[in-house]
Amino acid sequence: MRDGYIKVASATPTIKLADTVFNTKACIDLATRASEAGVKVLVFPELTLTGYSCGDLFNTETLLRGALDGLREYILATAMFDMISIIGLPIEYSDKIYNCAAVVSGGQLLGLVPKKNLPNHTEYFEMRAYTPAPDDNFAYVFDDNVVMFGLKQMFVCRQMPSLRIGVEICEDIWVFDPPSNALAAGATIIANPSASSETVGKEDYRRSLVRVQSTRTMSGYIYASLGLGESTSSSVLSGHCMIFENGSLLAERKPFEFDAGDMVISEIDLQKIVRARRACNTFSKDTKGNEYSEIEFDLCEEKTELTRFIDPHPFTPADKAELARRCETILTIQSQALAHRVESSYSKKMVVGISGGLDSCLALLVMVRAADYLKMPRKNIIAVTMPCFGTTARTKNNATVLCERLGVDFRCVDIFDSVNQHFKDIGHNPDDHSVVYENSQARERTQVLMDLANKEGGLVVGTGDLSELALGWATYNGDHMSMYGVNASVPKTLIRHIVRHYADLERRKGDDALADAIYDIIDTPVSPELLPADKDGKIAQKTEDLVGPYELHDFYIYNFVKYGFTPRKLFRLAKIAFDGTYDDQTLLKWLEVFTRRFFAQQFKRSCMPDGPKVGSVSLSGADWRMPSDATSAIWLKEIEEIRSEL
Repeated sequence: MRDGYIKVASATPTIKLADTVFNTKACIDLATRASEAGVKVLVFPELTLTGYSCGDLFNTETLLRGALDGLREYILATAMFDMISIIGLPIEYSDKIYNCAAVVSGGQLLGLVPKKNLPNHTEYFEMRAYTPAPDDNFAYVFDDNVVMFGLKQMFVCRQMPSLRIGVEICEDIWVFDPPSNALAAGATIIANPSASSETVGKEDYRRSLVRVQSTRTMSGYIYASLGLGESTSSSVLSGHCMIFENGSLLAERKPFEFDAGDMVISEIDLQKIVRARRACNTFSKDTKGNEYSEIEFDLCEEKTELTRFIDPHPFTPADKAELARRCETILTIQSQALAHRVESSYSKKMVVGISGGLDSCLALLVMVRAADYLKMPRKNIIAVTMPCFGTTARTKNNATVLCERLGVDFRCVDIFDSVNQHFKDIGHNPDDHSVVYENSQARERTQVLMDLANKEGGLVVGTGDLSELALGWATYNGDHMSMYGVNASVPKTLIRHIVRHYADLERRKGDDALADAIYDIIDTPVSPELLPADKDGKIAQKTEDLVGPYELHDFYIYNFVKYGFTPRKLFRLAKIAFDGTYDDQTLLKWLEVFTRRFFAQQFKRSCMPDGPKVGSVSLSGADWRMPSDATSAIWLKEIEEIRSEL
């Protein structure tokens, strides 16, 4: 439960129709295994204790009594488990039979939630046996104890108030206004005991349905469906189980994967859910949540062992097809945004500094697409290389080939003399390779671009990326400045993939020279090339040696900016994500660097140029607002506490 994680499970026991004794034992066995695995929230399918396809047997006293006896046995057998269970059974109430979910914890029945929407069509005939849930909650007497019976219930953990569970049953999610719409005004986890048949195409639809509802309600969603043991006289049930977190699939047992086990387990991050809800001011604006009775339960506070996948590269999908789609989408967003900015500013040309590095390469590729869209001659793109003290033959050659193959107006402006003159003007010794030495070159390059843009009636396109903005890795009023920053919300780790995607397209078109130049740009170490090359003429100044690995910083950026995670949680997740790649001291070192620089460099972000947002994480003025003089003291204090514990 530490750091907001709660371990949950979706379980599908193998049952025997109408054999409540057998089914109860199967559920107890599963609950025992779940408890041993540290599960805190366990969801069984709809009508688990009887089976879903009992037909007219639901109208018999024996089956109804057997289900209640099974519930009593389950409550007693799991009384010592540190867990809350949702288990399905038929309940007779006021001379009617209801399809219910019993919520059980600590040896008590906490409440009964009936099903609201009863399918009565070609596949299901529930209204033959069941009555839809009443609109209001009522008292139900269970073994001399009074519990709530009704839809408007929410089950809240005393020790972890963010753990608030709501229940809807099977068909309830398939209707146009699911009960979870209202439940999510308070509930952070929705449990769905289900019995869904399998037909062609239904698996994908069901998964999409649960994914979308989890996204719309910004909730954890646990879906459990019956499988083996159900009647196959007509419909076939497949045991589909899913666990979602705000639209992200955490765990799944696909239909008919019976050899994969009878339970899927993962951990839902309630801090992430709460953060998403806080950040979205259109969420839960109504007061429906106030209509719900809150039933409290207890769980022991302890650290949750994480089994869920922690993505070390959250900006870049692992699936190649999905990654290609994302790269193409980002290129389209960037180029369309730039095209509109060029039109709206009445610019005749576009100007960019081309270094032979990744960022300027991507900016140029975006400019070419924008020009093609505008039916603007590519010669209206002015790409300027400005060699100086640190420029290497490799980067200059790649820049030359790139620009020539793309057919843009390629120019070379040597800035050696102008920078040396500037050193004389300010009294700086050229042998002093301090920040003055570096930044003078960056500002001179920006001046050249700005003045060229004025001369040509053009617009300077910025090349700086999201990772550099987060770390402040830009010269203030140097490469920090442009008239439109197309890469401003694209992280360094993703830029490499986008540029490779473009090169792959050119390779397929047959332009091997352009593709080879781009591939070599991808393989070139990231560097501002502001310090002289080494004795072999190779890049001596490597950015990642100075500020740290970009894959680590992008991991920290994503989880800090998007979710507001604490340093302790960032460190915990990084240890899992980069296990075997970086040791604890290295992870903590660069986490401290990230934290210090992120706070100290906000002043550069406060006056950054406009740029298109391409993903959910952005540091533009519209998305991220933070005072430039905010202190990082309490974040750094937590990092020191972690260091002292290592």
